[in-house]
Amino acid sequence: MPRMRPPLIWKNPWVADSNILFESEPLKSMDQYRQDAKEKSEAGGILLGYRRNSHLHVTIATLPQPSDQRQRYSFKRSPSHHQQVALRQWRASQMTMDYLGEWHTHPESNPSPSSLDISEWKKICKEQARPMVFAILGWSGDIWLGLSSGEVVSQCVVAEC
Repeated sequence: MPRMRPPLIWKNPWVADSNILFESEPLKSMDQYRQDAKEKSEAGGILLGYRRNSHLHVTIATLPQPSDQRQRYSFKRSPSHHQQVALRQWRASQMTMDYLGEWHTHPESNPSPSSLDISEWKKICKEQARPMVFAILGWSGDIWLGLSSGEVVSQCVVAEC
């Protein structure tokens, strides 16, 4: 069973006095899918939470589904299940919970985005006018975290486990 991580707080590189808060629960959910063995495929989902002025508060990470395409070095999320979870959460929160971004794993200790990751994120950013969070979890537990401003995704930090 994955260990419980404390919540993590990062500074927003685009807006002064603004933070990105990741609660423990989504981090714990993501940790279940670390690629810490050769037979493990990439995994991922979406990040849900709240926009509080310029702050982003991640409270939920959806889990991989059977309809997702998972291989050792690639992950393609099937939208249907993840979208259903987002819609349920949005309704349950009186329409305050929002889609904040995407997460997935990489089979590397110090994760970094591939050119395909960046290309996919740019597509998301074209559809979303507001800042989006992108997280990549490495097998060590380190997290590469990026935040968008327009179509530009900037690395905020690599958080060590």
